[in-house]
Amino acid sequence: MVKIIIAGGGIGGLTAGLCLHEAGFEVTVLESVAEIRPLGVGINVMSSAAKILRDLGLAEALDAIAIQTRCIEYRTRFGHLIQSDPRNMAAGFPAPQYSIHRGELQFLLLEALRARAGAAAVQTGRPVTGYRQDAAGAEVLFADGSSLRGDLVVGAEGLRSPIRAQMHPGDGPLNYEGTMMFRGAVEMPMIGDGCTMVIAGDHDCKFVTYPISEQSRRKGRALTNWVAEIRHSAPRHIDDADWRRGATMDYITPFRAFQMPDMDIAAILEATEIVTEFPMIDRDPLPFWTEGRVTLLGDAAHPMYPIGANGASQAVLDARALADALTAAPGPEGLRAYEAARLPIATNVVRANRLGGPEQVLDIAAARVTGPEDRIEDLITQDELDEVAANYRRIAGFTKAGG
Repeated sequence: MVKIIIAGGGIGGLTAGLCLHEAGFEVTVLESVAEIRPLGVGINVMSSAAKILRDLGLAEALDAIAIQTRCIEYRTRFGHLIQSDPRNMAAGFPAPQYSIHRGELQFLLLEALRARAGAAAVQTGRPVTGYRQDAAGAEVLFADGSSLRGDLVVGAEGLRSPIRAQMHPGDGPLNYEGTMMFRGAVEMPMIGDGCTMVIAGDHDCKFVTYPISEQSRRKGRALTNWVAEIRHSAPRHIDDADWRRGATMDYITPFRAFQMPDMDIAAILEATEIVTEFPMIDRDPLPFWTEGRVTLLGDAAHPMYPIGANGASQAVLDARALADALTAAPGPEGLRAYEAARLPIATNVVRANRLGGPEQVLDIAAARVTGPEDRIEDLITQDELDEVAANYRRIAGFTKAGG
């Protein structure tokens, strides 16, 4: 049996473990932290990625804890509805879009992998520092000088992947486009129907919110995830880019002027006890992900701006493509086929996100709408809006059935 070692127990690494185990490979996932805890706040799983998770037998578990997002509403800062982009199966997608707490999704995947492949399939407290390989196999290296050998190695350790760093020693620095993101989650009364994602503002000042708990929704409440983005003229602590707790309240000021008909944005921000901040960053696309028996996956391969809700989804798509390619060719040639299938797509998503992805409609509106009395339909054509949405769906790979 082909043995595959996966460095990194995040969304991508665990999904890869499930896909590869299902395909008949022996899988060991190595996670650097000693104890995996449900960290983070909300993320979205696009329909294409959700179908993969559902096909892995996780539909019932996902439906029990995650919100099936009905649509994404793009709004101006004055509350105009620019566009309502449906994201559910009723709109023709093969699976729901899920909004879920990142930690809950990670634990769902972790428990499923351990149940199917055995408790030893995921080992914690095993930070990987690098790799070496020969014609017969590959191994990951640990800080204490020990190693673990297998047939293939997958680097899925995220933004600061040591495997990526070794494979690409000349890799450039993190890219920062000037936007700071403040994030939090707070339980509160439902906004609207309790299953809509709202993105309001423009590239310089944007507010995103969506519910992330089906259990709260069934009680008539909403565990509400939010992101407040503010573009600055100069970078801030980019060299140590990471989530930081305890943001000051200054970031709330520009959002007091937002006029939403169904929510008080400033009140939501003020009610949140724990707020984290992070610069919006990515890395330049790589020319290759694979070196012999070693390959990259997820954020280790293609970290991207969190626009279009695609970071986790692209990692899930990587996992499925990797398992399919290795099933057809269980060796280095399979890794090369995986790269050939996924690298161009992920590269296009990284570049599209830098241009605003589907959120370009916000900037189109911001350039034309001057106040609450303006009428969107007088200033923007439906064809313009539809083309932005359709183009991004094509790039990111979550088109509706039949097109």
